[in-house]
Amino acid sequence: MIAERTKAPDFELEGSDGKKHTLGEFKGKYLVLYFYPKDDTPGCTTEACGFRDMVGDIRKAGAEIVGISKDSIASHGKFGSKYKLNFLLLSDPDSKTIKAYDAYGDRGVFGIGTLRKTYIIDGHGVIVKIYEKVKPEVHSSEVLEFLKSAPS
Repeated sequence: MIAERTKAPDFELEGSDGKKHTLGEFKGKYLVLYFYPKDDTPGCTTEACGFRDMVGDIRKAGAEIVGISKDSIASHGKFGSKYKLNFLLLSDPDSKTIKAYDAYGDRGVFGIGTLRKTYIIDGHGVIVKIYEKVKPEVHSSEVLEFLKSAPS
């Protein structure tokens, strides 16, 4: 079980920009690492567009946003283009990173799969906040409020 104040699991995943990315490259700033079930579905689109619309304020607060799902890079590309997403999406096709972050489990009527979960990781790679019951309509606002009150 992953918890606040613990070291975030490292990862190496392909991004929507065509490059491999690791946790280490975000050292020195906050990382909003959010896990979501599927590209271009209602809740996931609402959540992604909320982050898109607040990316400037979130960056001003010293953080980067990264979304992770098991969807392919091609799917991420279409999703990102369709909704003009202005942040990185990472592909985790075997759910290895998703499982390492405890973001995999029973989704009720949707079966077993990726859970909607967000981790805020500080510049030293420590998890400082976990959102487990994410409401896509308000999530980007609650993340921004947390970042505004976090130590810089």
